[in-house]
Amino acid sequence: MARAVAMCAVLVLVVVVMVTPSASAARVPSGESMAEQQCVPGKLMVCSRALLGGEKPTESCCSNLKAQEGCFCMYAKNPLLSPYVNSPNASKTLTSCGITIPTCAK
Repeated sequence: MARAVAMCAVLVLVVVVMVTPSASAARVPSGESMAEQQCVPGKLMVCSRALLGGEKPTESCCSNLKAQEGCFCMYAKNPLLSPYVNSPNASKTLTSCGITIPTCAK
């Protein structure tokens, strides 16, 4: 039963990633590269087992989270993504990767 719930959650995350725009129009400080300016939720798919199932994040998951760190508050405000980024597993995953949990303005 738990496996079916996890698979359903992964499927929902895939759909969310497919319908969410691939890049943010948010402004970032000058001097950053184009890659640093983009928020790409699809790059978090490698973290689905950690974010949804509470598994230990992989090295590639942590690397992608660090690259998307500036996007977390935007993701938290997105109704399609917020259940994943505001979950206890998300906090656990960020901590495991050595990433400070952001404080987002409301």
